[in-house]
Amino acid sequence: MPDTDKYQIEIHPMPQYIPEQSDPENDRYIFAYTITIKNVGSVPAQLVSRHWIITDGNNEVQEVRGLGVVGKQPLLQPGESFQYTSGSSLTTAIGTMKGTYLMVAEDGTHFEAVIPEFVLASPRALH
Repeated sequence: MPDTDKYQIEIHPMPQYIPEQSDPENDRYIFAYTITIKNVGSVPAQLVSRHWIITDGNNEVQEVRGLGVVGKQPLLQPGESFQYTSGSSLTTAIGTMKGTYLMVAEDGTHFEAVIPEFVLASPRALH
């Protein structure tokens, strides 16, 4: 059983609606999100892959898996952060995203870092 204090990753998502790229009349809503990933554990760990679960306002679920984030597989030393911005499109004005990053510690231990669920919403979607 891995020593969980050694393998700790904090994830802070910041979503943003992009009105200039969205087309609500054609059910196209574009969102950007900036993710900050911080290694708060005591061993270096590399982000290897991602698994996103994206749910729109109609409860349609889309799963996205892939290597790294924005073409990178950052190695985070203890105390180090990595930030990136990516995007997602929905066919509804509101939805949610959550997921996990597969991390590999320098000692070879594989563990998942949980991406907390966050809301994607166009300004008029929330009343």
